[in-house]
Amino acid sequence: MKDLSNYRKSYDKKELLTSAIPNDAMQLFAQWFQEVDAITSDEANAMTVATVGEDGFPKARIVLLKQFSDDGFVFFTNYDSEKGKAMLAHPQVCLSFFWHDFERQVIIKGIAQKVTEEVSDNYFQSRPHGSQLGAVVSNQSEVIPSREILEEKLLALEKEFENKAVPRPTNWGGFVVKPLEIEFWQGRPNRLHDRIRYRLKENASWEIERLAP
Repeated sequence: MKDLSNYRKSYDKKELLTSAIPNDAMQLFAQWFQEVDAITSDEANAMTVATVGEDGFPKARIVLLKQFSDDGFVFFTNYDSEKGKAMLAHPQVCLSFFWHDFERQVIIKGIAQKVTEEVSDNYFQSRPHGSQLGAVVSNQSEVIPSREILEEKLLALEKEFENKAVPRPTNWGGFVVKPLEIEFWQGRPNRLHDRIRYRLKENASWEIERLAP
């Protein structure tokens, strides 16, 4: 057995005070994202998406956030994939970001729904040609006999769509997660971390609460 009990790290880079935060959760998210994105060499937009599958089990995986606004957090996938089917059947999802260099987490509870076809079309056409073809090639989450099958399909499509626009597959597009709660976590010394939770009220304003670490 590998013993990890002696792994220790002190969190002491920043603080999160209720006296210094905006009333709007999305404004604070934008501030944090801008700070991280300005200096990180990693993908600041990498986030975990947790869903409840058709088998009743939760499952989490990393995807890339592609847009965010007051309307919510947008990412793209195959609607027939495991996570796509899970979100269509059970739209209650959780997103989370962990920005190690800043000792920060953001945890978002919300409702997932498809974006408009126009939004999906616009994003799909902005992707590199190879990524467009990859979306066509892959029946995401399906069992396949070998990688060679994918590579053969890709070669055939490269010839078919050489110097041609690739149409977006109808089963590929975006989800927007409309937040109901957003928790901001800032590491602090002695494990007394700052946790500020915003909860969306019926009048579309945010209730702000401090949680015990």
